Amino acid sequence: MSQTNAAITVQAQHWQAVCSRTDLIAQSGVVVWFDGRQVALFYLPGHATPLFAVDNRDPKSGANVIGRGLVGELKGELVVAAPLYKQHFCLRDGRCLEDPQQALQVWPVRISGEQIELGRC
Repeated sequence: MSQTNAAITVQAQHWQAVCSRTDLIAQSGVVVWFDGRQVALFYLPGHATPLFAVDNRDPKSGANVIGRGLVGELKGELVVAAPLYKQHFCLRDGRCLEDPQQALQVWPVRISGEQIELGRC
């Protein structure tokens, strides 16, 4: 069964496998390499959208640490808290709840059989 991240409304034209389903850690992030950059995958089973893909680079510090951030819910949104400055990024669309000047890129992501795939538009 294939599950696509409903939060991304842009349709991917090409999908690329980036890791195995067994590489995911529930309620946490893992980092993969995709198109020359680090992408943080967050697996949240039990939610309507269980898988999210966002840029691993923290726009405030420039460090590749988002995949190590804590996930939770804030103001009705699933978020990841950046480890260094603790700003909260919405997993659905990448926006920063505290500072509209900051945002993370997001990618279409899906589970396809035993593979996790990221989409290119």
